[in-house]
Amino acid sequence: MPQTSFTRSLFLATAAASLLPAAASAAAADTLPAVFPQPVSMRLTGAALALGDEATIVNAEAADAETLALVRGALAAAGVETITTARALPAKSRGTVVVIGTSRSAPVRSAVARLGGALPDQREGYALLSGANGDGALVVLAGKDADGLYYAAQTLRQLTARGTMPAVSIADRPAMAIRGTIEGFYGAPWSMEDRARHLDFLGSVKANTYIYSPKDDPFARDKWREDYPQATLDALKGLVDQARRHHVRFTYAISPGPSICYSRPSDVQALQRKFDVFRAMGVRSFYIAFDDIEYTKWNCDEDRAALGEPGERAAGLAQATLSNTIYRWLKTKDGADAELMIVPTEYFNTTESPYKAALRQVDPAVFVQWTGTDVVPPAISIGDAKAATKAFGRKTLLWDNYPVNDYGESTGRLLMAPYARREAGLSGELSGILANPMNQEAPSRVAVFGSAAFAWNDRGYDADRAWKAAARMLASGDAATTEALMVFFDAQHLAPTFGSQPWQPSAPRLKATLDGVVDALTSGDAAAREAALERLKTTADALATASDTIRAGVADKGLLAQSQPWLDALQLWGRSLQATARGLSAANQGSPRASGFFAQAQALAAQAEKLQTIPGTTRPQGSIKVADGVLDRFVAEAPSLIYVPAATGG
Repeated sequence: MPQTSFTRSLFLATAAASLLPAAASAAAADTLPAVFPQPVSMRLTGAALALGDEATIVNAEAADAETLALVRGALAAAGVETITTARALPAKSRGTVVVIGTSRSAPVRSAVARLGGALPDQREGYALLSGANGDGALVVLAGKDADGLYYAAQTLRQLTARGTMPAVSIADRPAMAIRGTIEGFYGAPWSMEDRARHLDFLGSVKANTYIYSPKDDPFARDKWREDYPQATLDALKGLVDQARRHHVRFTYAISPGPSICYSRPSDVQALQRKFDVFRAMGVRSFYIAFDDIEYTKWNCDEDRAALGEPGERAAGLAQATLSNTIYRWLKTKDGADAELMIVPTEYFNTTESPYKAALRQVDPAVFVQWTGTDVVPPAISIGDAKAATKAFGRKTLLWDNYPVNDYGESTGRLLMAPYARREAGLSGELSGILANPMNQEAPSRVAVFGSAAFAWNDRGYDADRAWKAAARMLASGDAATTEALMVFFDAQHLAPTFGSQPWQPSAPRLKATLDGVVDALTSGDAAAREAALERLKTTADALATASDTIRAGVADKGLLAQSQPWLDALQLWGRSLQATARGLSAANQGSPRASGFFAQAQALAAQAEKLQTIPGTTRPQGSIKVADGVLDRFVAEAPSLIYVPAATGG
């Protein structure tokens, strides 16, 4: 399959790095390279390796095409021009030898032993070792399985991003078994092209699960008994294949709750028929959604006759029975490959109830989702997860409603703060984390980059470092574009809950600067005021130019298109802040021109406030928000911070 724009952008940074002068590049590679998700163990074992311009890939087990392409791309980024392949270690190797395979492979075991490493012993785990080998290097990528080998190749891609190959010893494995996203928002679903790019992205961050569950897919909800049009099935089959290439498990979800008759055999058979269509595509993971439905009434008289009066306990028993029936059926079809997940009707707390007590009868092998202590929780602790384990009778699978933006408090926002306030050690009480993304696929990658890194290694996770790394990824490694994206992310930092108080604040970096300006103007001496106004000018220039820098430097056109009104608004607000800075500087010098600058700032702010979200692409629609409560407040209040001389007549 042709590379997506996302795949190409991953290698743009490595290509640029490979053009650095050799001495500068080698010096850079002698420091510990950045790898995300953070490996469990990574250390330098020597100076940077000279790979030379020739390399042999020993591929004893015929690694899949995507893994092999990643290895080839990583070697090319490090300056290797000629690559040959072999099935066994050469008796006499010339140049660099890269051995790839699983821990069952004899060449892999031999190479790992030669470099003094240990073979991976956990599912999806890998070891990556490199060292000098005559006039070249010996590099070994050892996966516990094919997934682990693919993840090793993703790490190799990052190791060579600066144009050389470090001598390293890496032992890595995921902390959580399930890592990825659930397309579970309300509003316009993603396009098939967006989904394909997203699957590519998930593979790059070592995520292994994508749940297809758009709330506005009628054939998965209101018309769940009906067949999909063939064209839609063909497109979904393409996604299933794309997921497999990137070692992502495609999970098909259905939401029968609004109309299902639990005791009607034909409805159970309708579910099985729907799942069978996807089984024929190779799907082995399925999902039944019981969320956002009434559970104090039945949808048919048969349920009242068979299950009694409706209520919490009766609903829990009905859902447990249906889930167990479907899971047993899947097991007879697919054996150990069968997987079933559910999201219950009570999905957002840990309060004991008749419903949860009944739902605990679901087979222990079925994954049960939970969103935390609220629909959009301000934080999730180990204690919260322990309470969920008790309430649901198993370790829950976290449905993390961040960065989803389909609710009223998120109107006009992109949620681009770091993935934060999830306690290290949650891997001991969760079976995994699935982030619910935004209506906008590409901007969602900022937070999903973090959630995937946390799910892989929660104890080694650093939210701010992952946030910066997400910007660097989207910028294809370009420093100026990375910093411009960080300015943009900060302006989209506010993360609301369903209440009045956000769980992440608005524009903390910008606020710190503006607070410093206010403090200098109200409490500082003349020198402090001058210095603060100079910092303000620099900050305003960064805001005003960030959008153009992003548009010029970001290769992913999806990000630019989906963020377009926010980038437009950021530029207008930046220009407004520039005019405000000029007004403050003029007033500080006693110039009557200040009032004109302040008027210009207000006019630009008014233009920015008129911008709206893109019709038909987000739910709900509304005015674009940019650093609200921080930037707009400063622009409005700035003229009152300093005496503004009146303009004199002609």
